[in-house]
Amino acid sequence: MKPHECSSVQPFWRTKTLEQMTPEEWESLCDGCGRCCLNKLEDWDTGDIYWTNVACTLLDGHTCRCIKYERRFETVPDCVQLDAETVRKLKWLPPTCAYRLVREGQELYWWHPLVSGDPETVHAAGISVRDKTVSEDGMAPEDYEDHLVDWPNEDPKVDGAEKE
Repeated sequence: MKPHECSSVQPFWRTKTLEQMTPEEWESLCDGCGRCCLNKLEDWDTGDIYWTNVACTLLDGHTCRCIKYERRFETVPDCVQLDAETVRKLKWLPPTCAYRLVREGQELYWWHPLVSGDPETVHAAGISVRDKTVSEDGMAPEDYEDHLVDWPNEDPKVDGAEKE
């Protein structure tokens, strides 16, 4: 096959809906940023979501991966299972989340491992929560307000993480 012929093949995230993806494709959409695993606060009056840097007990703050991914619901019963239906309903997915981008018909960012071919680019681009979190272990939920952050909702276009 000639190089120009290869360029006409579209990656699965451009040709499939979230519902059409295989389990392997679905899992590969996760960029490994760890932002889903941060505790969020919701204002019950306005519905506004406020992000904290308080990480789930199962998040490894350096690798940004769940340390018990396959058994996470046993340890964290309120862990949110991302599936196509849930992704369509959630208001708090970060603007860089591949599930959200695919849902909205947008392109993935250059640093996404499916685009870059390297799982470290999400960290190098400063998108992940690597070394930016504190564990929820031993912290009272009422103390989460002391850990509010705004970086999960940063506009990546402003921060040099533009899509390619």
